[in-house]
Amino acid sequence: MPNIDILVLALVQGITEFLPISSSGHLILVPQLFCWPDQGLTLDVAAHVGTLLAVLVYFWRDVGSMAGGMVRLAQGKRDARARLVWLLLVASVPALLIGFVLDTWVGDALRDYRVIAGTLIGFGILLFLADHFGLTVRRMEHMTARSALIIGIFQCLAFIPGTSRSGITMTMARFMGYERQEAARFSFLLSIPTISAAGLYKGLQLIQQGSTAEIERAMMMTGFSAVAGFFAIVFMMYWLRRASFAPFVIYRILLGCLLYFGLYAGWSAGCG
Repeated sequence: MPNIDILVLALVQGITEFLPISSSGHLILVPQLFCWPDQGLTLDVAAHVGTLLAVLVYFWRDVGSMAGGMVRLAQGKRDARARLVWLLLVASVPALLIGFVLDTWVGDALRDYRVIAGTLIGFGILLFLADHFGLTVRRMEHMTARSALIIGIFQCLAFIPGTSRSGITMTMARFMGYERQEAARFSFLLSIPTISAAGLYKGLQLIQQGSTAEIERAMMMTGFSAVAGFFAIVFMMYWLRRASFAPFVIYRILLGCLLYFGLYAGWSAGCG
């Protein structure tokens, strides 16, 4: 894959990972749109690792607090830091289990236009309903293990391209009455254990099976997506202080409808 392709995909991943519009869906659509060969799951995960670095940098205070919380948790002690770590662990377990099963038994089967179009529209409407009817009365300190587990269970839907990991977790948080910024903050922090596990799993496979060129491409993808992801987080947190999820809902529905139209019009035939 040429370097310019990697740059474009890294920018797409970095921007779309933290906007509720599905990074995985866009990482499938962009190569097909430009008739590039599909970059595969390995480079997809490398791009996600880049956005993980963006989260670690932007939320460095929370990350430092979580590091202390892990020590407190290991000592059997509970404070606000340990509680945050516990909530993120609880929310991460379903995705870690389901992700391994899907990678083993499903693989690339869901990387399809029809799947992406349907999930973009369906979960876009769900996000609108959650944001429109959900209360804005709760903050992260109000979150319980039960709430975290529910968000974690619904996070598993993000393995279906077009759903959006950040989108579905923020949707469920909004349904439960969490403020927009707090929903986004928990969603972004929740990406740390989830993407770390996926990155480690795929990274070990890449080291064992991949060539030097593949490893270099993966590192390039990681670096570019980290930069793009950082600025996407800055934008998203700024936006949610002042506005709703409505523009993202509109984008999802329009893109989904465009994909359906393209499928019936035979646009996909152009890449032969």
